[in-house]
Amino acid sequence: MEATAILPIMKKRLAFLSGGKDRRSGLILTIPLCSEQTNMDELSATLGYLLGIPSEKCKARGFTVIVDGRKSQWNIVKTVVLMLQVILVSANKLTRYIEPCQLTEEFGGSLVYDHIDWLNKRLVFEKFTRESTSLLDELAIINGNEKGNQQDKERAMDYNFLPSFDPETVLQTGHELLSELQQCRFNGSDGGVSWSPMDDELLAQPQVMKLLDSLREQYTRYQEVCRQRSKRTQLEEIQQKVMQVANWLEGPGTEQLRTQWGIGDSISASQALQQKHEEIESKHSEWFAVYVELNQQIAALLNAGDEEDLVELKGLQQQLSDVCYQQASQLEFRQNILQSAHEFHGVAQDLSQQLDGLLGMLCADVAPADGAAIQQTLKHLEEKLKSVAGTLQGLREKGQVLLDQMSNQASWAYGKDVAIENKENVEHIQGVMEDMQLRKQRCEDMVDVRRLKMLQMVQLFKCEEDAAQAVEWLSELLEAQLKTHIRLGDDAQEVKSLLEKHRKFVDVAQSTYDYGRQLLQATVVLCQSLRCTTRSSGDTLPRLNRVWKQFTVTSEERVHRLEMASTFHTAAEKILKECPEQPKVRIDFEAYEEVEAVGKSLLDRLTVPVVYPDGTEQFFGSPSDMASSAEHVREKMKIVGMKQLQQEEEEEEEQQLQQQQQQEEEEEEGEKPDETASANS
Repeated sequence: MEATAILPIMKKRLAFLSGGKDRRSGLILTIPLCSEQTNMDELSATLGYLLGIPSEKCKARGFTVIVDGRKSQWNIVKTVVLMLQVILVSANKLTRYIEPCQLTEEFGGSLVYDHIDWLNKRLVFEKFTRESTSLLDELAIINGNEKGNQQDKERAMDYNFLPSFDPETVLQTGHELLSELQQCRFNGSDGGVSWSPMDDELLAQPQVMKLLDSLREQYTRYQEVCRQRSKRTQLEEIQQKVMQVANWLEGPGTEQLRTQWGIGDSISASQALQQKHEEIESKHSEWFAVYVELNQQIAALLNAGDEEDLVELKGLQQQLSDVCYQQASQLEFRQNILQSAHEFHGVAQDLSQQLDGLLGMLCADVAPADGAAIQQTLKHLEEKLKSVAGTLQGLREKGQVLLDQMSNQASWAYGKDVAIENKENVEHIQGVMEDMQLRKQRCEDMVDVRRLKMLQMVQLFKCEEDAAQAVEWLSELLEAQLKTHIRLGDDAQEVKSLLEKHRKFVDVAQSTYDYGRQLLQATVVLCQSLRCTTRSSGDTLPRLNRVWKQFTVTSEERVHRLEMASTFHTAAEKILKECPEQPKVRIDFEAYEEVEAVGKSLLDRLTVPVVYPDGTEQFFGSPSDMASSAEHVREKMKIVGMKQLQQEEEEEEEQQLQQQQQQEEEEEEGEKPDETASANS
């Protein structure tokens, strides 16, 4: 029986073994009766427990029972004495049988005893004894079963039960108990409280030491058993997890990839497939994480494993690696396919947008402001076309990469015909590239037409600009004729030279006018070719005709004046011409009159403006220039007039001389008849 079973009774201190001994070395059993009614059953239980503690050797030496009835009724004392069959002695005679040092203080002795402390330590001892004994039995069974199961591994799982108590805790309790036993020796020698009944005679310390030794031995064996069991369990768990990973990857994981063959027909569809693939990868990642953990566990077991386990572990590791690497390769291959498809669709979408933009430019009406704008538009078209060509080349490259990747898909086709499964994908890729090529070709044709049209527009603008320039040139020639072509020459020869220069000047103007007319005719033809009905030569042709008419009128006036000047100078030079080798030629007065008349007409002409068909007027040169030319004509007319006066004077003198001579002749003839008459007479 253990104290735990009667703990409430034991706490009442109905009886106790103080640890004291009589002179025969027998143990002293003290029964302190109190004034209250003592329960004999409880006392019997207490005595039965206490008397079961000493060893047989100790019991053979007998007991000395001290019944303390000083505080109790006599009938109770009598009952106890009769029950125990002891001899009654007075308290003052106890020292005859027991040394004072073996008596507690209540009997006048010096032995210290604390019942509650003794009871607590007894409980600890009994608990340790009970747990260690039970633990030893269980460990013996476990170790024995494990040894037998090493030859029958299939039955190992039937005996994988755990002990009822924690060996570490029980060992720690035992060591603490043994340490206290070794320090106190149960006799209070250190001045503290002792619980002497648990001394060497009661087998306390040797029993604890024996139990601890047995426990350590069995626990060491148990630890090895646990290690082997843990290794075996870990190996079985690893094998189970390996099979789980392999079964999932080769089952649901493979089935998920088996259904993923498409590449989408647009960038949004390829993005949706990529998102679906990411979900598949996420599910695989969970199992790959398990693979990494298992691989680390297997590597640790391989480093510390027994030779008999190495082959099995390596086989599991190889099986796991093969399955995981194969599935990872398939995931990566599928990801590469989807990435290439996404890039292909992205380039296709970009190219389609470029072609749409180019087509929009080509379909829009062309209304450039000038040739520079046309050149800029042409440059922009060429850049667009070049960009389209580059993007189409990129599309072909991306498509070829994708086709090559799909052709290499046979390595994980899961028994399917790759050509059949990828037929739709291949046709889609080739169809997209062919469609883009056709669209590009149509745009190139339209660009050629637009280029020709815009080049014609460049020619149109150039013709218009050149025609306007011809008008400006003709206007400049007109202005130059009016402002600088004012000289009338100093003589007939110079006038002749001026006439010749004027004819050349008119020829230049004529060619300029003809050039402008041809350009304007070309603009009409180009407008008809471009079907530009809203565009015409504008006011360029009227301006050209107006300027040309003004130039023609001015030129005719200039020629008329030069011809009058030529007539004037010719007539004047005939009068003023003197030749020493020839005798003086008498000039008719009609010549003088002609010079006078032509000169006056010329002077009058110089004062008259040029009148154009539109009614406007314009003078040659400035008034000072005209005055200078008129002054020169007048000066020459004056010289001719002086010549005329001189000739008139000469003629008058000549007439007078002729008259005088005639008179003299007449006088001579009158004298001759007189001489004849005288002679006759």
